[in-house]
Amino acid sequence: METPTRHAPMPPRRRAAAAAAWFLALSLPVRAGGEGPEPAEPFDPPLPDIETFMQIGYASNPSISAAGDAIYFTSGISGTDQVYRRLENGWPYQLTVFQDGVDMAVPSRDGRWVLIGASIGGNEQSQLYLMDGRTGALDALTDTPQFRHLRPLWGHDGRTIFYPSNEANGRDFHVYRREIPHGEPAPVLERPGFHSVTDVDPTGRYLLVTEFASNADSDILLVDLDSGEVENLTEHEGEVFHSGAEFSADGRSLYMVTNRNEEGLRRIGVMDLDSRKLEFPFRPASPWEVEGGAISPDKRFAGFIYNEEGYGRLVLVNLETGAELPSPPLDGIVSDVALTNGHEALFGFNSPNKAPDIWLWNWETRDLSQISHSTYAGVDPSRFVVPELIRYPTFDGREIPAFLYLPADHSGGAIPFIVEIHGGPESQFRPTFNRHFNYLLRHGFGILAPNIRGSSGYGREYMALDNYKKRMDAVRDVEAAARWLLDKEYTTADRLGIKGGSYGGYMTLAALAWHPDLFAAGCDDVGIADFVTFLENTAEYRRAIREEEYGPLSDREFLKEISPLTHVDRIKGSLLIIHGANDPRVPVGEARQIAKALSARGAVVDTLIFSDEGHGVAKRENRLVMYRRMVDFFGKALLGEEAGS
Repeated sequence: METPTRHAPMPPRRRAAAAAAWFLALSLPVRAGGEGPEPAEPFDPPLPDIETFMQIGYASNPSISAAGDAIYFTSGISGTDQVYRRLENGWPYQLTVFQDGVDMAVPSRDGRWVLIGASIGGNEQSQLYLMDGRTGALDALTDTPQFRHLRPLWGHDGRTIFYPSNEANGRDFHVYRREIPHGEPAPVLERPGFHSVTDVDPTGRYLLVTEFASNADSDILLVDLDSGEVENLTEHEGEVFHSGAEFSADGRSLYMVTNRNEEGLRRIGVMDLDSRKLEFPFRPASPWEVEGGAISPDKRFAGFIYNEEGYGRLVLVNLETGAELPSPPLDGIVSDVALTNGHEALFGFNSPNKAPDIWLWNWETRDLSQISHSTYAGVDPSRFVVPELIRYPTFDGREIPAFLYLPADHSGGAIPFIVEIHGGPESQFRPTFNRHFNYLLRHGFGILAPNIRGSSGYGREYMALDNYKKRMDAVRDVEAAARWLLDKEYTTADRLGIKGGSYGGYMTLAALAWHPDLFAAGCDDVGIADFVTFLENTAEYRRAIREEEYGPLSDREFLKEISPLTHVDRIKGSLLIIHGANDPRVPVGEARQIAKALSARGAVVDTLIFSDEGHGVAKRENRLVMYRRMVDFFGKALLGEEAGS
């Protein structure tokens, strides 16, 4: 069934109870002096349904002007991601009203203007707009919806922008320069590949561009905007990652994130442009990878985010002295950071029991303030579960890190369990705030979220362990996760499910096909069913990068062998398939062909395909439908009943 069924936000029984409570509240006596009704007796509120959990809010993508007087962020409070500006009185003012939300927002250095990227129905073909940061008025900069435009970069003059686009041939992302608002785009870098722009030197002559051969292999290019000459600053052999390069204050050196070191860990490297010597002056002995950060516009300060076992720690540094600065007293995941020219860092933060919001930290005064306040939709956050980091053995003796979530009232014994596999595969499960996890936990489910081989965050060697011919080794890691849960008697095979999105969707299908006796059910969200058809039909600009990971189309025999569709006759567990019809990464044909093959042999399979979504579900109304269907599916498959009943 491809038309999603709409569910009421609240069951009729609960709506009636809520209406009665509302009426009763209106009827309560008011105390003298207009102080309101008498306080009610304490009560234990009923458990909200999944739709309520999914309406817990979030704010992300913070940015701040150099002077600190303009703060922007995105939030899904309206149902789609829109851009907000914080007013002087602290109120969030909504600036954009795109039907499908925004893909990106990049303010100018003074915060006066914002470059917006927005696409339609999840197709990721972002078009660029210039927005007035005060009024939200828009001026379209591009109108080529058949092409994609990547994150733009502001020049120092506040009038020039640089951005990559595949408008030349639909495949390669060349880099263009244009004067806003009405200048014509002019190419400054025309070469095959996928590119991103990161910085312009203080003189405005040199542009830094990252060129990706794959998600794990990239170089830093120096583009002379006067002569057009291009120099690769990081030529190397093998798979080495370089990204996010920025110039120093004097323009004579670069800061970058790279794993070009003996340990193969992503760290902050500093390259001297004259000698090309690369050094690692910041926490050189740290066992943790750096996943990103930001440098202040005047290049005096930096904020680096260290990935410590999945948690994100913000480390602030004075670049002039090399000294570390006081960090905000928060324990969780810092996801983004932006710095002023003063002493302030704006960042996104969340944790397993705290919804994503925007925070501001002044490291001189040590003043920490919360900028956004996401709704918890009436759900008590004190009952959210913090997972335990465990490690389980796999087939080759390695220990696989995983996060174990147990219901708060679990006192032992077997319970229904779900293994969650992240996408990527060059990604990582992080203990972020997770709405539907908390709902499932409140209904007695356990969750195990492993970072199987191929995950990022653990160094170059670990991330390469699943490449090409080693794909099935990662499937064996999933098998080991299931056997660990069974051996520890956390669950039984008839109550064990698996789910995941994108590459995690492939792993869900692979687990059901290769280990049908271990998993009773699976939920495949935008997953790969056949690597040959996936590579043939994915967006052309993505194909070469994906072949680096999964194997070339020329090796069809191998790609077919590792495809769940080839082994569909082995699948015994029930399956829910979720997909977006506009998905440019994993085309919807992957969902339809595996569903057709399973239906043909009478297997238990259901599909939920959204006509207005892409690679993942972005609209709140669709998310409500998706998660209701998912929890009902697992409730029926693993408990024999609907989870919310």
